[in-house]
Amino acid sequence: MDLKQLEYFVRVAEMGSFTKAAIALNVAQPALSRQVRLLEVELRQNLLKRNGRGANPTEAGLLLLAHGRGILHQVERAREELARARDGLTGRVALGMPPSIARVLTVPLTRAFREKMPDAQLSITEGLSAAMQESLLSGRLDIALLYNATASTGIEIRPLLEEELWLVQARPPGLMEDPPPLPISLKDVSRLPLVIPTRPNAIRMHVESEMAGVGCRPQIALEIDGVPAILELVEDGAGCAILSRNAVTRSTKPSAFSTRPISNPKLSISLSSVVSSQRPSTLTQQATLELIRETAVRHLGLDS
Repeated sequence: MDLKQLEYFVRVAEMGSFTKAAIALNVAQPALSRQVRLLEVELRQNLLKRNGRGANPTEAGLLLLAHGRGILHQVERAREELARARDGLTGRVALGMPPSIARVLTVPLTRAFREKMPDAQLSITEGLSAAMQESLLSGRLDIALLYNATASTGIEIRPLLEEELWLVQARPPGLMEDPPPLPISLKDVSRLPLVIPTRPNAIRMHVESEMAGVGCRPQIALEIDGVPAILELVEDGAGCAILSRNAVTRSTKPSAFSTRPISNPKLSISLSSVVSSQRPSTLTQQATLELIRETAVRHLGLDS
């Protein structure tokens, strides 16, 4: 399979137009069309549905698009690795993080990355654990930070830290400071109305699993994704939340909330860095992993 033909096909499929793809690739449109058609002939599949408005991938085209992105990503990694052998820490590292972690780590991690590897590039994507793990396996991500990562074929897991989860409630009117936080049992938490993310959010799945272990289930008041939205609803009296204390202290109005530790059992969730075991890591990726560990421990305020 010719890499240039694959690159041409991916660009046309992503942009939905031969004309736009030709401009982006800086090639003549007839030459672009001819190379894509040669790829279809070689694979004996129609990859694109052509019409007056553009071109959309067929089922076979969608399958090749998923593979093609990963293949082209890895070709670029190989080029970067060769450049690294010549010039040092260079190339691009694609990192995926949960939104709650990205809010805390993006700025300090980007700053540290630029200082240590000025000739390299860092690309950060936010997403759910399941989608990020799939992107890791397909080659679209080099590193992913995942909550409660489970061992599976094709990935290597390196634990970073444990985040304790706390009960978050709206601070009562007129209460300027919290009294010393008293622990609340997980069974008592299950009796409270919760504002919680939708499945398959890792914290949601962890809360349900831990509650099932003590013979109870959560009382769901509202399901909504996104820490800021959850906190706004808690402040408005819609219910309570189960989040890390960092999610509260780094919110726009931390004084609007009270937090209590959860006991019997203590509720915590593990955060790990995950890489593909099917592809060798570059020195730039290895240096990025160390920066992630250092930055996470420093800015999440936890021990590794």
